[in-house]
Amino acid sequence: MAINVATMFRVSIFERFLSDGNDGTSLDRVLYWILMAGIDLKALALFSLLFGVGLAIQYDHLSADSRRTTLLVRRLAFLMLIGAAHLILIWNGDILFEYAIAGFVVLPLLFCRLRILTIAGTALLAVFLLSSFLPPIASMPSRAWMAQNVAEATRIYGSGGFAEVFVFRVQELSGFLPLHLSIFPRTIALMLIGAAAWRAGLFRVGSRASRWLPLVAAIGLLAGGILAVAHVNGWLHMGWRAELSFERLGTVLLACGYGATVVWAANRADARQLLTWAAPIGRMAFTNYLMQSVIFGWLFYGYGLGLFGKLGVTAALAIGIGVYFLQIVISAYWLKRYLYGPVEWLWRSAMYGTRQPLWRA
Repeated sequence: MAINVATMFRVSIFERFLSDGNDGTSLDRVLYWILMAGIDLKALALFSLLFGVGLAIQYDHLSADSRRTTLLVRRLAFLMLIGAAHLILIWNGDILFEYAIAGFVVLPLLFCRLRILTIAGTALLAVFLLSSFLPPIASMPSRAWMAQNVAEATRIYGSGGFAEVFVFRVQELSGFLPLHLSIFPRTIALMLIGAAAWRAGLFRVGSRASRWLPLVAAIGLLAGGILAVAHVNGWLHMGWRAELSFERLGTVLLACGYGATVVWAANRADARQLLTWAAPIGRMAFTNYLMQSVIFGWLFYGYGLGLFGKLGVTAALAIGIGVYFLQIVISAYWLKRYLYGPVEWLWRSAMYGTRQPLWRA
């Protein structure tokens, strides 16, 4: 949410490739630095890991069902459908569509043993980390194209009606394609590693694998944090290809550090109390992700309040945090009465092909 509202709803995503983030107030610059070093791409990497965990959980949960493959395919197909609608009609920063495609790639490998999952995920991740030395899958748009796009986005997103915003959003997708293609191998690799982590028992309290969580957390946070800070500050003077590889490594390490820290804390009764407030919004993550896009679209685009290009990082982030905490309250209220979030319920019903229970008894 923080990255989306500060770098994609507030301004054009391509502005970050043209600016060093030194615009605005001192607080804007500090917050932007924190976002770039601590969250940017790390949240996406963590999401990829969690998506793999989720696929493995569903696979195991359906082990006794003869329709397991069909149900999982339905689950991913519905996700792709919602992702496409989100991408075209609401916000072209959508990630669901890409994750559904990656899920179809990962699905056949879920039938393999833990060793195969681990080797495949690790090997693909290594290829991704070293791919900066290979020709790119797709070239990024030129600086001239990005500068023109930023100017048009500021005008259209900031003051255009729904139809004008819709047309520009679709036209802009060609510029997003290289961004998605560049991280697609990482997405698949981390999904496989996430599935392997689940299979290895990393989330089971007292398992042999769970004993490694503190070490994984420490290495991830320390090594990943150092590499992330060094990259953002421009301290890696070793050629852009090597710098990109180390930046990618730092992103993955820091994401793993975050994830291991949360899982370790959730497995301890004393620390779990610090995390319980996040449970409702997490159980309704699909609904809340889509609702953030609807809300931010109305706040920032011309068919709503038209704040696009008019706010600094601090103001946009404050709005985003306000929306986030409002969703925490609404999610907790909703789940006292219903078993699932509304989109989660629809997803579940589409997967099983029949209306699922929604109300709590």
